[in-house]
Formats: sequence, structure tokens, C-alpha cells
Amino acid sequence: MSAAGNEPALSWRPERFASRALRHPSFVAGMAVAAVVALMAALSLVWTPYDPTAIDIPGKLRPPSLEHWLGTDQYGRDTLSMIMRGAVTSIAVSFVAIGIGAGVGVPLGLLAAQQRGGGVDQAIMRVNDFIFAFPALLIAILLRELFGPGTLNAMIAIGVFNVPVFARVAYGAALPLWTRDFVMAARTSGKGPTLITVEHILPNLVGVLIVQATIQLSLGILAEAALSYIGLGVQPPNPSWGRMLNEAQTLMALAPRLALIPGFAIIATVLGLNLLGDGLRDLADPRLARER
Repeated sequence: MSAAGNEPALSWRPERFASRALRHPSFVAGMAVAAVVALMAALSLVWTPYDPTAIDIPGKLRPPSLEHWLGTDQYGRDTLSMIMRGAVTSIAVSFVAIGIGAGVGVPLGLLAAQQRGGGVDQAIMRVNDFIFAFPALLIAILLRELFGPGTLNAMIAIGVFNVPVFARVAYGAALPLWTRDFVMAARTSGKGPTLITVEHILPNLVGVLIVQATIQLSLGILAEAALSYIGLGVQPPNPSWGRMLNEAQTLMALAPRLALIPGFAIIATVLGLNLLGDGLRDLADPRLARER
């Protein structure tokens, strides 16, 4: 514990974290999958084997070959190029949605914990419970009726759904910290509740929030795929894993790979991020950190 008595609830010292992380199988596996998806998405921004939106009807439904590694779809588009560019869509939507959820939810949770014991904290958490009752699908349908379908609306819908998640996590993690000695010492030195929240409470929540963001990232990719599948997310001609599944459903008997490939991409990415989140959670737990 430091002289001020402010001992972080989670240990994120780089040298200790790296040595433990490399010995954690879930973290290593999840990080490997996440790295592959991230590199594939980054590469697609500057290069893909073919234009992922180019239609070539004479070359439709070609099987995997040296020319088209994963074959082509019913419009002659290169499947590998679409998978690569679809990764950008999934990652972008999920990151923006997490930014919305954390940017609004974390301050609300911290404010509720700061105002604990009064009506403010209960009002904030009850509003969050109300929002949580509406899944991203219903929010996306509402936004479609107001503004039409599109990527931005999918981001907003998933982001709004993430707000109560981050608010609950921040509130639950911050509440016990207000009884800690370092908070009492900060009060004695004349610091107000807001300054204590910013300087002492929030830094102790970074680890918890990173873990939760990783988990929500995987859920965001699933939500984006689901919204695109039913036509509420990414619109043509932009590639999306969910829309690839939608377009392939009538071709299951003729070319099942058109559904299996994007389905595998979604499963592998979500599984990898879940493993990464589980690994981060274990590594961030002080009790497990002492055991490793």
C-alpha cells in the first residue's frame, strides 16, 4: 500500500501482468484469436484479394480454388475479401457501441455510488433497469422506424443497451471503495466527492472496466451480426458477417460454405474475445494473482 493508503483493487503492473499473462492459457488463446481478427481487419483497409463489393455474375458460386481461396457467392463476390472487410464492420460497430455504453454508463454508475444512501442513486439505477429491459433489437427497430436502417443506428442501439451494463458494473465496484481508508484520508485532506471519484475511485475501476469492455465487445459483435442478419444493421453493398448469413440461407443445399464461413468467423471471434475476457478477469483478480 502506498503512503496515501491507495492500493489498487486490481494489479496491472506491466512486468507482473505480462509474466502471468503468458502462463494463462485462456488469455493466450483469446489474445491470439483477437490479434488475427484485428490484423485481418487492418489489412482489409489497404488490401483485399478482390473488391469485396464487385459483382461478377459469370463467376458466381465458384468453389474454393487458388484464384478464390474461399470461393465466390451468388453474385460472384470473393468470399475471403468479404470476410476480411466484414471484420472491419464488426469491430467498428462494437467499439463505437462500447464507447457509447462506457461513456454514458460509467459516469452514471460513479455518480450513483458517489450519491449513495439518497434518492439520486436509486433513481439512476432504476432508470438503468428500465433501459436494460429493452434489448438492442427493440431499440434498433425503434431507430429504424424513426431514421431508417443503417450502421449508425446499429451502433446507437447496441451502445444504448450497453449503458446500464457499464453503469451497474461501475456502481457495484465503486460502492465498497467509498468505505476504504484512502477515501477517508482524501476526505480529511479536504477533497470533495467529485474529486475523490476522479482521482481515487475511477483509477481503481480501470481493470474491472477493461474486463467488462472485452466481454461486451464479443456481445457487440453478436448483436451487430444479428441486426445485419435481419436487415437493421449494415446495408448493401458494405460487407457484414450477419448479412452474409442472411444472403446464404437460401443456398444451404447448393453452397453451404457461404453460411459456414461467416458463421465460423463470428463463432471464432466471439469465443476468442470471451476467452480473452475470462483471462483478463483471472489475471485482474488479486487473489488469483498471488496464486500464479
